[in-house]
Amino acid sequence: MQVNNKIFDDLARIAGGAMGAVAGMRNEIEAQIRQQLERVLAQMDVVGRDEFEAVRAMASTARAEQEALAERVAALEATIAALVAAQPAAGGDSAGPKRRGPRPVGGSPSEHAQRDGE
Repeated sequence: MQVNNKIFDDLARIAGGAMGAVAGMRNEIEAQIRQQLERVLAQMDVVGRDEFEAVRAMASTARAEQEALAERVAALEATIAALVAAQPAAGGDSAGPKRRGPRPVGGSPSEHAQRDGE
C-alpha cells in the first residue's frame, strides 16, 4: 500500500507542476495577445475611451443648443408672421411707402410718370 501512496503522491506532484506550468503559459499567451492588440490598435489610430466620451458630451451639448435655437427661430418666425398679418389690417400698403428720388428738372409730367413706373 505504501507503493500505491507513493505513486499517487508522485502523480499528484507532477499534475500540480503541470498545472502551474499551464497557468504560466496561459499568462504568457495573454500578455503576448494583449501586446499584439495594442500594437494593432496603435497603428489603426483608434481614439481612447476618454476622448470618445469628451466628444460625445460635446455633441450632446451641441444638439441641445441646436434644438433650443430651432425653437427660438420658430417663435421669432411666428412673431414676424403675426406682425405682417396685422400690418394690412392697420390700414396701409403692405409693401410700405414708395421711395422716390428727386425728379429730374424738365420734361412733361407724363414723361416723369412713364419713367417712374406710375
